[in-house]
Amino acid sequence: MELKKITSFTINHLVLEPGIYVSRIDHYGDTAITTFDLRMTAPNREPVMNTAEMHTIEHLGATFLRNSAEYGDRIVYFGPMGCRTGFYLLLAGEYTSAQIVPLITAMYEFIRDYEGEIPGAAARDCGNYLDQNPGMARFLASRFLENTLYDIDEKHLVYPD
Repeated sequence: MELKKITSFTINHLVLEPGIYVSRIDHYGDTAITTFDLRMTAPNREPVMNTAEMHTIEHLGATFLRNSAEYGDRIVYFGPMGCRTGFYLLLAGEYTSAQIVPLITAMYEFIRDYEGEIPGAAARDCGNYLDQNPGMARFLASRFLENTLYDIDEKHLVYPD
């Protein structure tokens, strides 16, 4: 059987920069699901994130998103990319990257400013609860905000050709 390349493997990762990108929009009956690529590091040019900080970002990000008054009931999934350069966010509905910049900015500000116990970071609640790095998660959130989100432009909202 010949396998077709999936869409995310057709993006030129040699020129991809940090940003918010629509990876795909799928339709299931009357429901659309928009998959966003929240790319925090430049693939193959910057170090990837370690699992501990990604795990912390995942716990804090998912908690923030599911508690959002505007988007909470439309969050399908938030989780890490296998390559450890960013996260995927799946939202019920059709959206552009520009539409969710305020949501993503607020989420990373929440992560940057979060103090206290990480939600769900207990043996009863998580399969690898000790693998957390809140300090590095705050650093990476701040870096993404300052270097990408606060002055985001079209180049960082639409995949490169």
